Amino acid sequence: MNRSFELEQFGSRPSTLGQLPTGARLVVRCRADWREACVAEKEPERVTLVVNAPSGRAYRIRRAVDLALSYDGEVPVLGEGEWRLNFVRADLRW
Repeated sequence: MNRSFELEQFGSRPSTLGQLPTGARLVVRCRADWREACVAEKEPERVTLVVNAPSGRAYRIRRAVDLALSYDGEVPVLGEGEWRLNFVRADLRW
């Protein structure tokens, strides 16, 4: 999707999880670490995210649409804290 189209649609960066378009990538706090995720499905009350596990697999989590996003540059971040310290990469062998 064209970045200029996204900004025209929202007027600025999305401020809540529900405002991100399907397919958007973000960083999510999962228990003790941070992982990459993608918006898979949007419903009126919740958003389903596909999260990359360190084993190379993926799993789904559901979160409320009104959760606030923060940004580190252009990267949307869902959760509190410094994500770069405990960021877990998916298995790169695949």
